[in-house]
Amino acid sequence: MPLARSLSMTSLNGLLQCEDEDLPVEDLLLFEISWEVTNKVGGIYTVIQTKAKTTADEWGENYFLIGPYFEQNVKTQVEFTEPPNPAVKKAMDTMKSQGCQVFFGRWLIEGSPYVLLFDIGSAAWNLDKWKGEFWEVSNIGIPFHDREANDAVIFGSLTAWFLKELSCQFDDKPNIIAHFHEWQAGVGLILSRSQKLPVATIFTTHATLLGRYLCAANIDFYNNLDQFDIDKEAGERQIYHRYCMERASVHCAHVFTTVSQITATEAEHMLKKSPDVVTPNGLNIKKFSAMHEFQNLHSMYKARIQEFIRGHFYGHLDFDLDKTLFFFIAGRYEFSNKGADMFLEALSRLNFLLRVHKADVTVIVFFIMPAKTNNFNVETLKGQAVRKQLWDTAQSVKEKFGRKLYNALLKGEIPDLNKILDRDDISIMKRAIFSTQRHSLPPVTTHNMIDDSNDPILNTIRRIGLFNNRTDRVKVILHPEFLSSTSPLLPLDYEEFVRGCHLGVFPSYYEPWGYTPAECTVMGIPSVTTNLSGFGCFMQEHVADPEAYGIYIVDRRFRSPDESCNQLTQFLYGFCQQNRRQRIIQRNRTERLSDLLDWKYLGRYYMHARHLALSRTFPDKFEMEPSAPPKTEGFRFPRPSSVPPSPSVSQHSSPHHSEAEDEDEDERYDEDEEAERDRQNIKSPFSLGALPQGKKKQHGEYRN
Repeated sequence: MPLARSLSMTSLNGLLQCEDEDLPVEDLLLFEISWEVTNKVGGIYTVIQTKAKTTADEWGENYFLIGPYFEQNVKTQVEFTEPPNPAVKKAMDTMKSQGCQVFFGRWLIEGSPYVLLFDIGSAAWNLDKWKGEFWEVSNIGIPFHDREANDAVIFGSLTAWFLKELSCQFDDKPNIIAHFHEWQAGVGLILSRSQKLPVATIFTTHATLLGRYLCAANIDFYNNLDQFDIDKEAGERQIYHRYCMERASVHCAHVFTTVSQITATEAEHMLKKSPDVVTPNGLNIKKFSAMHEFQNLHSMYKARIQEFIRGHFYGHLDFDLDKTLFFFIAGRYEFSNKGADMFLEALSRLNFLLRVHKADVTVIVFFIMPAKTNNFNVETLKGQAVRKQLWDTAQSVKEKFGRKLYNALLKGEIPDLNKILDRDDISIMKRAIFSTQRHSLPPVTTHNMIDDSNDPILNTIRRIGLFNNRTDRVKVILHPEFLSSTSPLLPLDYEEFVRGCHLGVFPSYYEPWGYTPAECTVMGIPSVTTNLSGFGCFMQEHVADPEAYGIYIVDRRFRSPDESCNQLTQFLYGFCQQNRRQRIIQRNRTERLSDLLDWKYLGRYYMHARHLALSRTFPDKFEMEPSAPPKTEGFRFPRPSSVPPSPSVSQHSSPHHSEAEDEDEDERYDEDEEAERDRQNIKSPFSLGALPQGKKKQHGEYRN
């Protein structure tokens, strides 16, 4: 009988076939296990949170997430309920009766999935016993001082215990799929396999442990992938036990997946196994009812950023804010992995180019990277106070001026503008002007850094000399704290800030996926990425001319660092040469790419991984359509018709291009026509078909 569900699991139709007539598809349960369920640590939280709705739509009441219980997170994120599934409830009750605290409820995010949370602390008394059991099945020893690894053992043991109690109720029928994310959840997978539980297992690595460590050490990683002594490198960095947990999880899983082709290549060498499926990361795309509402949001939040700039640069505000571009980089403070080193070097070269060509454009660059600080610095706070004082002064003088003008007009007189402002008004304005005088340059950082002399960003700024001088066309602001709408300095949430900027720059050296440029894309903000990031490679595959769509991809894999830096500089300089209309057109194109990053499209890869796991775990019960791997070749955005057919794409070869060129491009551009063409390019997720009768065919490994 075809494994197909009338409403929520129609995707299985034509892909899998079940030979057991007594096994209804409604009995299939999906569990997704991660340390970041309701517990934000990094990008995996974003993956799971945004994917939840698509998965819940597919699996309905049979979808559960498993994570750790932290009271401070649960208070605001989880609504406790009773488990609707009697088997799940019975397994939980069994664990509770033996002293473990297990919580169940709905995660208050889009899709409202069920969550099962284990209190690690309540089971910590079992740690030594569980570490011994883990050693017996894997020969992996966990040091007593590594708390994160110890927590992973407790969490994994609780997960395996729960899956065992659950599977015992199904008489060895294939009812459970368990999807584990990252090494912190991997212990549960290893224990489940060692106990031969009837569970189809999937393991996803979002970045290899050793790869991240090696890249952070400024090693030429990608050119030496096959040269590393893996055990030696992991041992020297004191992560050998974690590396073994990760590698064992990869080899124990029925299906191994990773998030990008670049990480698939890395896993092949670091973990000694090629992924079966590449599962790119998506987002929940929020479409606005009003056309081009994202352009209005850009204007609104840009004005808010401009207010901050007026205060930060008081006394040095000799540049035109209407001709000022806002660039930014954001993320974890990994100086070389995130490409902040290359970005700063490119900014130094961009500053030189803009000064040599006497450009009237000013670029203000924000570094939003959290570091240890002693709160805001006095000069930055003073700038915002001066700005507010000037605003209040201007408002009071305007009010008096307006009253006098109004009274004069009532009398039928044209007032003498030289007399309408009295001496007090002139004095107030002069005092206001004197208050804007400063004898120091605008600060490079908004906070007092705890280790100022050893900060890599500040040291690089000192070396290249970008100190926000009047003559600099590129000015730098380091904001070493995550953004918040409650900040007295820059009261914007991250999303609002991104919408107000012109360009996000993320020239990462190590980036398995890259959510920051993806978030820029869905908000209609152009971005710079690299071909060493999963996002950059994905865009190269799906977009014929990424630059025309506002995705600038720096080649960091096949060029020297200096050549890559020059390419990044040219991208930034070319962006500075665009006029306002060209930037609006480019933002329209960028926002159209958001459909490509929607989980409604990218969720198909996870669906395929689950189907593959069932067919491999229970080959006598399930078989898989040989042509099941999702194809993406047809989903490719063409070069926009309004872009001239030249290698320069939307950039000008000369800084002094003619207005006629702009007029020609404007005539070629038709937003509705281009958008309709892009919409027609999006193919349906699967071409469903019936499974041919006869002998089962072995489904081979699939790599996207």
